[in-house]
Amino acid sequence: MDEARRAKLTDWLRGAIGAADLELGAMTLLSGGAIQQNWALDVKCAGRDEAWVLRTDNATTLAVSLPRSAEFALLNAAFLAGVTVPEPLYLCEDGAILGAPFFIMRRVQGIAAGHRVVKSETLCGGRDEAVRALGRELARIHGITPPRVDLAFLGMPPDDACLAFVAQQRAALDRQAMPRPILEWGLRHLERSAPPPLPPVLNHNDFRTGNLMLAEAGVTAVLDWEFAAWGEPHADLGWFSAKCWRFGSALEAGGIGARDAFYAGYAAEAGHAVDAARVTWWELAAHIRWAVIAIDQAARHLSGKETSLELALTGHIVPELEWEILNMTGVPHAA
Repeated sequence: MDEARRAKLTDWLRGAIGAADLELGAMTLLSGGAIQQNWALDVKCAGRDEAWVLRTDNATTLAVSLPRSAEFALLNAAFLAGVTVPEPLYLCEDGAILGAPFFIMRRVQGIAAGHRVVKSETLCGGRDEAVRALGRELARIHGITPPRVDLAFLGMPPDDACLAFVAQQRAALDRQAMPRPILEWGLRHLERSAPPPLPPVLNHNDFRTGNLMLAEAGVTAVLDWEFAAWGEPHADLGWFSAKCWRFGSALEAGGIGARDAFYAGYAAEAGHAVDAARVTWWELAAHIRWAVIAIDQAARHLSGKETSLELALTGHIVPELEWEILNMTGVPHAA
């Protein structure tokens, strides 16, 4: 970040906090964040050292990504509901400060990188303890239900979350230049096997290994709320359990632990059992959704507005996802 923007940020923080003595120390761009930028800030204010994170937009974003003001409101709602999230502190909707809106949240410690998390035997006290704890966190998120004045930007929940998902993904494919027959096949399979609707809850919509920060003592943060929406609970359960988010591990609950332990943690907090058949439906949906996102990520690179090896390579995972979609829909010889 250049010195001019750093000076503007310092002035804005002093005004937002009402602390003229605030000093902005080190600013470090954190790894990850394919859609948003996350900066670690070291701040001294009123004689105290503070560790914060500034979250703002990259040069290009996905159309389905919520703005930072909405993500800040979601963090507030989750924080008040007892979900383990970084405490939201300050929101700036003035794009003139850094070139885009941003918010500040408290920095927490832990490991989020998926390839590291799935290899650990000790995070959160062990694998099954880890996924039980994550199940409890997800159930607390699903305890947030509409209507909510503070979350009015999410709009009305769909009458049928399953069929709404099919329609959304079909529309996204229709916008693509290239036909994607395997993804269309998967959507038709989902359409024909859709279970009946359930009462709506808040879906995190990216609750998966890589967005969950863990430490030896337990879960320290549920991150990245930019895709949240009203939906049905098994959508999040299926996304977390989908093979595409296990980072090469054979363990079915996010590559971290056993599926039964994850379900048990969820059920204990939610007060009702998990419908395994619905989770399977949403696991197939997860592979289709991730494939559509990967296509859009590659398009960001190809647009020339944000050249990135990571974005370019993301597009190359689509055939692997299509292969899994064929397996899950029972196409002969796909295995």
